[in-house]
Amino acid sequence: MGQSHRPLNLQSIIHVHEVRPRKDHRDVDLISDVLLFGRLWYDTPDNAIGYAIHSSRSHDAVIRVYDDAGNVIETHEHKGEFKEW
Repeated sequence: MGQSHRPLNLQSIIHVHEVRPRKDHRDVDLISDVLLFGRLWYDTPDNAIGYAIHSSRSHDAVIRVYDDAGNVIETHEHKGEFKEW
């Protein structure tokens, strides 16, 4: 019932991003809690994936690409470059 009191390990932080088709069927949205406004609009899934990897370069990241029906069609994992001093 007690909580673990381990030291915070910054490498354990994982950014989770979703690339979803827009409801108006024009382009895609990149959605994530780590984005300042929660979502960004991109012209292609590849550009959204590239931005997600770039913005998570210091942390591990998982990027899931969804189709119109809400099914995951691609998953990308990125290993962060964070190094402890």
